[in-house]
Amino acid sequence: MATGYPAGLSVDYPERKLNRLTTFFRIFVAIPILIIFGLLLDNAVQYSGKDGASSAAGLGLIVLPLVLMILFRRKYPKWWYDWNLNFAGFMYRVDAFIYLLTDVYPSTDEEQSVHLELTYPDAAGLNRCRW
Repeated sequence: MATGYPAGLSVDYPERKLNRLTTFFRIFVAIPILIIFGLLLDNAVQYSGKDGASSAAGLGLIVLPLVLMILFRRKYPKWWYDWNLNFAGFMYRVDAFIYLLTDVYPSTDEEQSVHLELTYPDAAGLNRCRW
């Protein structure tokens, strides 16, 4: 996928016919992977309060250090970028499985039929006031 854009997503459509029997049971088969998915996302955002007010304490633990690192050190750590890229790829694999784009069970470490490309940002070239 060589486009002029900094982000790209493609899903390979299978050459064979998709299995119609597994389509019915897909949501039941996806429950274990959705539990893992929910545990990872539950730590990012937590909702509390009777009036529906949101508490973004978990989100602050994930986003705030990155914002401060980019703002003051002008560096986006490669390991943090790799984590975000792999997590986003995992989310797209789960979505492709649930939305019937593929019948391959989503893997946590292999790319499979979902290809996500994001260019590594050059945080050193950023202006401190315009992040």
